[in-house]
Amino acid sequence: MIKVIISGGFAAVYREVLPEFERSTGIKVETGSGASEGTGPKTIRHQLAHGAKADVVILSREGLRGLHEDGRIHAGSESGLATAPLAAAVRAGSPKPDIGNAAALRKALIDAGQVVAPSSTSGQFVRDKVFPQLNLPDTVTLTLEARGTEAAEALRGGKANLSIGPTSELVQESGIDVVGLLPPDLQLVQTFTAAVVSDSTAPEAARRLIDFLSSDTALLLAAIRRAGMERPRG
Repeated sequence: MIKVIISGGFAAVYREVLPEFERSTGIKVETGSGASEGTGPKTIRHQLAHGAKADVVILSREGLRGLHEDGRIHAGSESGLATAPLAAAVRAGSPKPDIGNAAALRKALIDAGQVVAPSSTSGQFVRDKVFPQLNLPDTVTLTLEARGTEAAEALRGGKANLSIGPTSELVQESGIDVVGLLPPDLQLVQTFTAAVVSDSTAPEAARRLIDFLSSDTALLLAAIRRAGMERPRG
């Protein structure tokens, strides 16, 4: 038995292929979840710092840096699994605004008024880079929810009119429609990465899971494409 803590970005792919890993290896996996970055008890960093046990973590490369700083990752064990760009979504059935360039995205955000994003890596980028660069008026508010699932729920429930997050998180949510990718000059492409936790009690089994998730099997590649992701280049 090994324990995995995973953020939302690679979760759809992981859930789809995990049964094949367990079937082919006989290794059972227990899965927990957490945010790649942010503050509070829902982050992977907070969970590990407060006694949570895990053998493998899967999160954005930005979030992994903090775990390295804490000494919680086996050096050299990390493997980039897939990349995901930022996209925007509206409630299902709502008109899809143009967001193809910075001016169009600015208008879409102003028209939406209430915008939501996860408080992890993507939401911090939207707050610190996208909004300031677009010089948005005070009528546009950004709410950061702890997780992508909670951001989607806020959009579905009418607490926001536009959600921004990794495309891999948005495509797996019901009741919302993906509008498209953010323009290149306002884009963040995250690399979701797996690594062995330094105090893992089953490091060999942990490495087998990471090797499986890094492999180029048809099953994995199809799941990655369905999530709007790509294998890391280079």
